Amino acid sequence: MLTIPTRADVVRQARERGERVAAVLPIHYPRALLRAHGFQPMEVWGPPRVSVVEGNAHFQAYTCGIVRNATSFLMQGGLDAADVVVVPHTCDALQGMASVLKDFIKPRQPVATIYLPRAVRAVDRGFLAAELRRLAQQLAEIYGLRPSDAELLAAIEREDEADRELRFLAEHRGDIALGDRDYFTLLRAREFLPAESFVEVARSAPRGQAPGGGVPLMISGIVPEPMELFDHINAMGAHVVADDLACCSRRLYRPSGASDPFQRMADSLIDAPLDPTRGSPILERARNVSRRIAECGAKGLLVYDVKFCEPELFDVPLLRKHLTAEGISMLHVEFDMTGSIAQQTLTRIEAFVEMLQ
Repeated sequence: MLTIPTRADVVRQARERGERVAAVLPIHYPRALLRAHGFQPMEVWGPPRVSVVEGNAHFQAYTCGIVRNATSFLMQGGLDAADVVVVPHTCDALQGMASVLKDFIKPRQPVATIYLPRAVRAVDRGFLAAELRRLAQQLAEIYGLRPSDAELLAAIEREDEADRELRFLAEHRGDIALGDRDYFTLLRAREFLPAESFVEVARSAPRGQAPGGGVPLMISGIVPEPMELFDHINAMGAHVVADDLACCSRRLYRPSGASDPFQRMADSLIDAPLDPTRGSPILERARNVSRRIAECGAKGLLVYDVKFCEPELFDVPLLRKHLTAEGISMLHVEFDMTGSIAQQTLTRIEAFVEMLQ
């Protein structure tokens, strides 16, 4: 049985180490920078089981559920353990959340932002390195720690090691003897475990043939909430053999060879896998998804999207067109960030599985 510490355990252990806690919104951010400045990152992907009354008071009903739920969660005291809230400019909705937090809600925690470029030119790399230096200055002002370049590089090395373990798990799904739900729970532990703890847990994952049977699927989207989704998929006679999820395989960062720690972190983020939230060309992404489907033997792609996620929705028509031309079936469903999955959504997924059998 794989044992993964809870988020509460991680917060307690961080306090015992004398660290503070950073609540981080999706998707891309410099883990190593936060750790070097004395903050343990704890990612906030919703969460799904909260009342959205507070969030709905600040955002339109057609705003992404992650933003509305996270805002409600913060206002209900769910992020009281955090000492800073970090909001990357992943999309317009999250940029709007950062503005609302700073100008209207004004939580007790400082709100830090990160602006991510949408291209991979040299100027974009330089811009992101400068943006990370700006964030480092803000973190230093909050906590007082000013790590040296050597300390930053040491933190980067630890994160690189954890990223290698995550990549191994993602690329060797068939050799990890965990069911779908346990397997993705392990991948998502990267959202809150310290790098060294994730390495230990990842290496303890049982090796052997992955349980499965039935129709092999690849899953894409932002985040698979609630995690009971995988139980339903298995009960329908299917199993997930690979993913293109924002919370998992789109964050298989590769180490950079840059000597400057800020440029090294910037390069790693910019060279991440193709991702609509970073403006990746849709044709390149479609070809990559098609290639991965062929490699893993999936019979179809399930795009499981948070409702009103604009970056994802922009890609769906052309992604479907390309995959259809390749003879690959695709189902796109949207879900509300609640504690259960709508029966209509489950019925559509089940019909898709039956079609692929």
